[in-house]
Amino acid sequence: MKKSLLLLPLLVIGFTLSSLAQVIPTNLEIGTALKQALQQGVLNSTTKLSAVNGFFGNAAVKILLPPQAQKAEQTLRRMGLNKVCDDAILSLNRAAEDAAKQAAPIFVDALKKMTLQDASSILLGQQQDAATQFFKRTTTTDLAAKFLPIIKVSLDKVNATRYYGTLASSYNKIPFVRKINPDIADYTTQRAIEGLFIEIAAEEVEIRKNLGGARTTPLLKKVFDFADKNIKQ
Repeated sequence: MKKSLLLLPLLVIGFTLSSLAQVIPTNLEIGTALKQALQQGVLNSTTKLSAVNGFFGNAAVKILLPPQAQKAEQTLRRMGLNKVCDDAILSLNRAAEDAAKQAAPIFVDALKKMTLQDASSILLGQQQDAATQFFKRTTTTDLAAKFLPIIKVSLDKVNATRYYGTLASSYNKIPFVRKINPDIADYTTQRAIEGLFIEIAAEEVEIRKNLGGARTTPLLKKVFDFADKNIKQ
């Protein structure tokens, strides 16, 4: 009887340690789960933006004419050339939507290179946009390099080059105005990338607000339950 009583604390300790081992995820589990959740978030973002009106119909990312061309837009609209302006704006957004289809592999590649330290900092740190900042650091250069040729082709495909060129040339014919550059590819590429990060940031906010939505597998449940408790603390 005494021997059984002596063994009881050891059994309790053993059970407690075993339970903790089951509840507290390893760094590898954290990394794997976070990558799964972020990959789904990235796919959601790129799917939304690459759809028809993904950019054009979303006020947060809609691409307007460059600042130096907006004065031209106002002047042309006063002259009754609304369609020229509307066509130019729509075509820029169509080009961005087309290019967004190519973004997912770049983000997925960045996730493959994410370190365990990166994953732990993103999941358990205090920076609420840590995942978005990670993607900005690791994908911006690649996105710019790969997007620009895609954007150029897309601009031609949707007649954006012609529409914007028509707008620029129409404005440049007005006497005494400051001429605007008819080359729109660099600007559209930059704004398309900015739009991607805006959408990814919104997706990250949603993941953090609703961690339960990410708990679709036992591993994700384990990791995000742990993260939820630690974030609240």
